[in-house]
Amino acid sequence: MTNQQIHLVSRPRGAASLENFALVEAPVPALGDGQVLVRHHYLSLDPYMRGRMDDAKSYAPPQPLNAVMLGGTVGEVVASRHVAYAAGDMVVGSGGWQQFSIVDAGKPGVLRKVDATHVPLQAYLGVVGMPGVTAWYGLTQICKPTPGKTIIVSAASGAVGGVVGQLARARGCRAVGIAGGADKCSYVLNELDFDACVDYKAHKDPKSLYAALKEATPDGVESSFENVGGPVMDAVMARMDAFGRVAACGMISGYDGEPIPMKDPMRIVKSRLTIVGFIVSEHMEFWPEALKELGARVTAGTLKYRESVAQGLEKAPEAFLGLLKGRNFGKQIVKLV
Repeated sequence: MTNQQIHLVSRPRGAASLENFALVEAPVPALGDGQVLVRHHYLSLDPYMRGRMDDAKSYAPPQPLNAVMLGGTVGEVVASRHVAYAAGDMVVGSGGWQQFSIVDAGKPGVLRKVDATHVPLQAYLGVVGMPGVTAWYGLTQICKPTPGKTIIVSAASGAVGGVVGQLARARGCRAVGIAGGADKCSYVLNELDFDACVDYKAHKDPKSLYAALKEATPDGVESSFENVGGPVMDAVMARMDAFGRVAACGMISGYDGEPIPMKDPMRIVKSRLTIVGFIVSEHMEFWPEALKELGARVTAGTLKYRESVAQGLEKAPEAFLGLLKGRNFGKQIVKLV
């Protein structure tokens, strides 16, 4: 059996490019004791992957060169030599950018059975997966929103931001999104039911962006879920209430490797802000509670989401580069079968 894979073959200098990736073929090895063979149906593409392409100190080791790109996957067990798994089981794991993976199923946390009866299989890579849990954790454990107060969510139409706003609204908060373009803002307002959305692409200069945010947040901002950084974060920081809380999830404006300056860091002191950066995989004890709520809301139809689907493994690099430029709409996945 032959397996197609996407390898990282060179490290980006500045913006990532197609030349950093290669499509290769490799045989599928025979299964050992305790292993299962998974055929991937969907591959998750996420902004954090860009940081791991650099050989730099971070919260996770760099992506190795000339090896399969790391990433979340959902699929079907096609062969098993582990007592807990059988052919036909649907599973979520971290199989990487490839058609098949062999998993040491006895290791904790590497594979999890899922039920695709009420929740679509690919949703376990998004709204009922790592992005959804990221949204849930940052909101409930860091932002800790107060009913009636305002939370700002940047990248509000994305896989994480869209969930944050809906969960905040369900908790009685006022949710204000920031998104790029009229279509994305319309989605945030009309489908995700945010209270307001600011189109940062329509406000190119800092004064205009701040004025738009001020209009959308007349009573100030208690908490912020930060996915973008740069000028967007600068404008949000200027609207924060005293003792406000910021969950720093990502800084996609800096994923090309350039530093992201903060315009006025003294605001942290003036407003006595709490800013907490977090990586959701370091808080596994919260995942069961988060997944229970997220799955129940998807099943009930009260948690909406959108997906951008690339067709075929060979399209993964192009789709990933588009994700970094904001060309996706909602969760970016690759359909492999």
